[in-house]
Amino acid sequence: MQTIQDIQNFEGKYPKQLWYLFFSEMWERFCFYGMRGMLTFFMVDQLLMKEDVANLQYGATQAFVYAFTFVGGLFADKILGYRKSLFWGGIMMIIGSIILAIDPKQFFFLGIAFTVIGTGFFKPNISTMVGTLYKADDSRRDAGFSLFYSGINIGALLGGYVCIDIGKNYSWSIAFGLAGIVMIISLVTFMFTQKNMATIGLSPLLHLQDSKRKSYEYATYIGTLLAIPLIMTMVSSPEYTNYFMYTIGPITLLYLAYEMRNFSLQENKKLIAALIFILFSIFFWAFFEQSGGSLSLFAANNLENDFLGINLEPNGVNNAANSLFVIIFAPLLGLIWVWLNVRKVEPNTVVKFGLGFLFLALAFYTFYSTRFFANIDGLTSLEVFTLAYFIITFGELCLSPIGLSIMTKLSPDKLQGMMMGMWFLASAYGQYVAGILGAGMSITNENATKSEKLIAYTDGYQQLAIYALIAGVVLIVISPLVRKLMQDVK
Repeated sequence: MQTIQDIQNFEGKYPKQLWYLFFSEMWERFCFYGMRGMLTFFMVDQLLMKEDVANLQYGATQAFVYAFTFVGGLFADKILGYRKSLFWGGIMMIIGSIILAIDPKQFFFLGIAFTVIGTGFFKPNISTMVGTLYKADDSRRDAGFSLFYSGINIGALLGGYVCIDIGKNYSWSIAFGLAGIVMIISLVTFMFTQKNMATIGLSPLLHLQDSKRKSYEYATYIGTLLAIPLIMTMVSSPEYTNYFMYTIGPITLLYLAYEMRNFSLQENKKLIAALIFILFSIFFWAFFEQSGGSLSLFAANNLENDFLGINLEPNGVNNAANSLFVIIFAPLLGLIWVWLNVRKVEPNTVVKFGLGFLFLALAFYTFYSTRFFANIDGLTSLEVFTLAYFIITFGELCLSPIGLSIMTKLSPDKLQGMMMGMWFLASAYGQYVAGILGAGMSITNENATKSEKLIAYTDGYQQLAIYALIAGVVLIVISPLVRKLMQDVK
């Protein structure tokens, strides 16, 4: 029987198991990004929310999605294991999609509640399984995460464009239902390939009697279902989101401090380094995730539908352009990191993070510059808008796949799922702040012209460019200090 050591001793650039996880995650991301791309526009167009309210609601919904990745990671570490966690999460996402397909207006928040919890159980644990395919000191890990990141963006590209196009032009029920269908494909793919994973992702309670272990697992499943009404209530009201976000972060940090008592000084230094990465990632995602909120409404209101003579859905481009560029450039960038590593000139992880913010700053300045290409009606260039996404992609590739990798490197084995959950919890805070920033840019006057909306949003993007530039410079300056905390981790 194959062991974890056999998997980790693979030859070549990537272990074959990476491809199995690649395809499962690809279809799950179709489901997730398909639904994410529809949210803000659907709330304005179908639920008749004002733009500032829709931005806040988007931030609240996405914040809960990512906050529950911490919960999912915790239950995977302590009870279910990674495999059962992601399978249970997939089932919940399928149910959520079916509910939304039946009547997206009437059952909107109920369907979203199922999706929130489902993603929480699925997302952090498949990423953690990728990390376990590599030995701790394997320099190929970053390239592997970059390839994984490229693969999941195929799903994001397809879902991001197809779902919003079907929803706007044909049927919202079909669009939400399609997200559920591809999630089924994801779970079937995982079912047929998990036999090649050795013992990776199995329950941490296998040492217990079957009856006792199953009682813990059933309690987790039942508790999840009982939480649905609570999640539905909290997601539907941004006020409850405020209370949740004010408490979940401090509680998480206190719990981490409690767990840190069980580890050595050297291990705790690495955990502190991980927390620095997590803190800066909050700011990154607060800016980056305008894509699902303010940029979605900007695309709907202020973009022409002509791209180099081709007629395209502007909101589809908003949802899919970034993923397309990730697919093209993530493998290339991953190979560049390997090439630089062989020559011992690869930038360290902290500097990569800093570069991510510098690209982010340039991208938002490009979003700001779209105002200079607008016509008298307030419609501006889809080409310049797409160029900004081209730039922002390199910022994402310098931070997000590297962030996934560094969490698995800096975390002790017993905290792998929890720290991956904290990484996504940082994304939750980023999403939450993104909604607030987007609401601040929007004009509450329902009679505002397209030109007035253009000026309001691009003013906001200019401010984000300045803040991103400052964050990038700070990260590069403090990189020697963080490197000392990381010790032998590269």
